[in-house]
Amino acid sequence: MSQVEHVLTVQDELGECPIWDPAEQALYWVDIEGNRVHRYEPASGCHEIRQPGFPMTAFGLRDTGGWITAAKNGLAFWNWHTGCYEFVADPVADVPNIRFNDGVVDRQGRFWAGTLNEADLNAPDSALFRLDPDGSTHQLDAGFATSNGLCLSPNSKTLYFVDMFHSQILAYDHDPATGALENRRVFAAVPEEAGLPDGLTIDSEGFVWNARWGGWRVTRYDPTGKVEREIRLPVQNVTRCAFGGEQLDVLFINSAWYGLSAAERKAQPLAGDLFCIQVDVKGLAEPKFMG
Repeated sequence: MSQVEHVLTVQDELGECPIWDPAEQALYWVDIEGNRVHRYEPASGCHEIRQPGFPMTAFGLRDTGGWITAAKNGLAFWNWHTGCYEFVADPVADVPNIRFNDGVVDRQGRFWAGTLNEADLNAPDSALFRLDPDGSTHQLDAGFATSNGLCLSPNSKTLYFVDMFHSQILAYDHDPATGALENRRVFAAVPEEAGLPDGLTIDSEGFVWNARWGGWRVTRYDPTGKVEREIRLPVQNVTRCAFGGEQLDVLFINSAWYGLSAAERKAQPLAGDLFCIQVDVKGLAEPKFMG
């Protein structure tokens, strides 16, 4: 197997949510705590940074152009080129300490996002929401200790979702037509020594890739929840990964220095940087929000 490559020195405090735009052949991602968004073209080496003007935490492509985003203060549309943004919903605005975290667009053009409790990440009061193209929001489930990564199986009939501080990846039966969920179950329990489960992505074979906060790795699971491989990285806090490149066979991997001591940062000079690895499987093109 190929070796992990160090792509860019960006030193993100909390690098997250890599999204490959096939039309632009460019990778976008957000530094949540640094309040900045990156755009990188591997072919040219061009790397740009924008400050979105609001505390973005995750995003997805939008069919009319621009992005649908999750932020610490709600869900919003945002345009990379103009910097303009428009908040569309915040179903947790009146709930103390609760904010949105990770999110993903499904193949029916809906946006899914989970929440966390900023005052206590272990508190089981996080929830999972869905924003539909008509602007309506729906709470699908609750009781998580920090909602994190999401992805859907290639046929869209299974939704995978990270319950981070309960150290588990959940699976639901998903109805693509309605967006309804049922049959919640544990897809994979993550052992303590392997770190905490963070961001997710899916490949064309239906295998689930999970970045590990504190785990120095990305883990690939087969559809039954069995570990198929692990990719080790030179940084402790691995946050999320995404497929990109012309053939969607390059796995881009984000990381963070958030939470590291001065000594740990010195020992991990690449913490917060962007990595990649050539893999023997292809990913799937990112869907677009239809609203």
